[in-house]
Amino acid sequence: MKLASVRNGTRDGELGVVSHDAEQFLSARSIAPTLQAALDDWKRCEPQLRRLDAQLRAGSGQPLRVADLMAPLPRAYEWIDGSCYINHIKLARRARGAEPPPGLETDPLVYQGGSSVLLSCRDGFALPNPDWGLDFEAELCVVLDDTPRGTSKDTALDHVRLVMLANDWTYRALVPDDLGKGFGFFGSKPATSFSAFAVTPDELGSAWQDGRLDLTMRVQVNEQLVGSPNAAREMHFSFADLIAHICQTRSFGAGTLLGSGTVSETRAEAGYACIAEQRAREMVERGAATTPFLGVGDRVQIDMPNEQRCDVFGAIDQRIAGVDS
Repeated sequence: MKLASVRNGTRDGELGVVSHDAEQFLSARSIAPTLQAALDDWKRCEPQLRRLDAQLRAGSGQPLRVADLMAPLPRAYEWIDGSCYINHIKLARRARGAEPPPGLETDPLVYQGGSSVLLSCRDGFALPNPDWGLDFEAELCVVLDDTPRGTSKDTALDHVRLVMLANDWTYRALVPDDLGKGFGFFGSKPATSFSAFAVTPDELGSAWQDGRLDLTMRVQVNEQLVGSPNAAREMHFSFADLIAHICQTRSFGAGTLLGSGTVSETRAEAGYACIAEQRAREMVERGAATTPFLGVGDRVQIDMPNEQRCDVFGAIDQRIAGVDS
């Protein structure tokens, strides 16, 4: 089942159920006005939403325009981002001259980002200052239901309601000062962008296995393919690991967003899902980074086709604009 939030002049949009081919949708406002409302009352809402999904599969719906969609959750109670791919951690730290953290393979890294303003898959991204070093980060993201403190790895995936893609934009030039203060990322992390659709795990079929998604992320910059890493192959910490980790000391409410961190592989032919990785490789191999960060006019596209070459989540497709554009 695919869910989306349709623009209707409100902050949170109107909940809709989207057809498997993403060509049609049905409004779900009679069931729940917003996606957050559905997540708050999932036990009641899910069967009714699936009945709408069955109607769509039978050919009943109205045309869908992706440009009319907001982020699935245009604002969320929490946005927590992990770093499940050790290759990314090593390369990103190498790029800024930092050592890998202690417990690299046993203790997941997480930070808490801003969640009151989240961008849709087609929103233009305003770049106030090119010197800040704008980078994209192509990630997976899950949406949790109420998840209690002490949730174990064995039961963690029972709390995953939806899966989507994220672009965790980063200002690389601002990261060292942020982290140097000892309080983590803040100014270096602008609003995050999300895919058009949030899908239930069953929509992913056998590709969703034990908290990992065995599909290939496809990343393009200015219509050129720059990365095609598999999201499961080198995902060191699964979403089950990540959920158990964040729940050691506190509970999380329905609608919490949890990211995987940049999808990454060590093999060169997989390319890159963030520019910082490519620049780190260039420094190691050539002694200097040559790939530039993003500037006004650049276009970033992130999607994840399934085995039938269907775009599962709805591509993130954004252009970088100046602040006065």
